[in-house]
Amino acid sequence: MDPDDKTKIDQIIKLRKKAHSFYSEKSKVYKSFAEMENNTYIDGAITKKNKELIAIGISVVTNCESCMEWHIKQALDSGASQDEILEAVEVGMEMSGGPGTVAARFAMNVLEYYKK
Repeated sequence: MDPDDKTKIDQIIKLRKKAHSFYSEKSKVYKSFAEMENNTYIDGAITKKNKELIAIGISVVTNCESCMEWHIKQALDSGASQDEILEAVEVGMEMSGGPGTVAARFAMNVLEYYKK
């Protein structure tokens, strides 16, 4: 893994925790968003794991590195395999064309980061 990406992933995690702590106390809008997120990623007709895999593909399309880090970790925690995550990344690549391959490289580094 590129050491710069490892540093970036560590920073994303640190900043998310800091922001979550700050906004959870100060922002009704952030609290509403966090509640919506919690309600979105529960098992329903689609399992939490599959919802996380969908979110990974969308994260690649939008090139949201923080989203990739979060949803890959959540997918792993929900029982997704490395192969399932790779296929979700590939769907995102296909949906976004060339730019998706750049985002996919970061997603692969996140997956490697959590494989430690």
